[in-house]
Amino acid sequence: MSERTIVTGGAGFIGSNLVHALNARGIDDILIVDRLGRSTKWSNLVPLRFADYVEADDFLSAYEADPGAFGRARRIFHLGACSATTEADATYLVHNNYEYSKRLARVALERGARFVYASSAATYGAREHGLSEAIPTHELRPLNMYGYSKTLFDAYAERNGWFDRIVGLKFFNIFGPGEAHKGDMRSLVHKAFGEIRSTGRVRLFKSYKPEFVDGGQKRDFLYVADAVAMALHLSETETACGLYNIGSGQAHTWVELVTPIFETLGVPVAIEYVDMPDSIRDKYQYFTQAELDRLRASGYAQPITPLADAVAAYVRILADASGVPSRTPARLS
Repeated sequence: MSERTIVTGGAGFIGSNLVHALNARGIDDILIVDRLGRSTKWSNLVPLRFADYVEADDFLSAYEADPGAFGRARRIFHLGACSATTEADATYLVHNNYEYSKRLARVALERGARFVYASSAATYGAREHGLSEAIPTHELRPLNMYGYSKTLFDAYAERNGWFDRIVGLKFFNIFGPGEAHKGDMRSLVHKAFGEIRSTGRVRLFKSYKPEFVDGGQKRDFLYVADAVAMALHLSETETACGLYNIGSGQAHTWVELVTPIFETLGVPVAIEYVDMPDSIRDKYQYFTQAELDRLRASGYAQPITPLADAVAAYVRILADASGVPSRTPARLS
């Protein structure tokens, strides 16, 4: 059997897009590992080509016990995790996001497989500037248990000297096709598309800082096609190791994010500003922007899709799937 690629979370949002990109390169000797449960994410698998599918709870123990159980893996993309920032079961997150990652990374290193895993920008916590991978993990203060579960593994890998052999991807705000199953964790683009389609307007949070106007809060948004291109580049660059920010390197306002949705659908821009819940006001970030110096130094030279173009392309996909007319031609394939 040829050397294959293993993708955990391969039915999920970023994972299914990564498998799609591998297929476009003629690679289909892929083992997908996930937990399908009652989610609709199984539908992300339908157009993909892969050698086999295994449920996550069955995969790891079998892979640890038998090196040949699933063929010889050249690369392992570990993208499977609970990514809900609202998940309150800390024990579940420790087992699912931390312990599973430790075990899989250890066996990958023992077998000589390239290990690339999903960390998160949530590890930066309330920091709004200087979001650099050079910040020691022990100085980070994540704001939720999801972010802390990712920090736990980053710190474990760092302490054990694994960062000279593995790659961690600190994903910022990723959006694009394949996220419909994520519920409240969907991007604002997906949520706003549905809201605009049904009501003709979108609601955004008011600002509670005088230096930011309503809707002027900023985030680093990145189209999933760019995130996957970055992940593949790092997996193929043997000198790349350690943590890398996966973002656009450019902060944009919420208004800049939603305006292309209206334009693509051909309806007037209508934004309503609503009160932010008290429960999140003291944790709300008004600015995030990935520093991409490490990524660029690794040799990643591809241009990053402009936000308006990416949103328009995504909305075209959503509109075509739901039969809604749209006007702006997509600039992405």
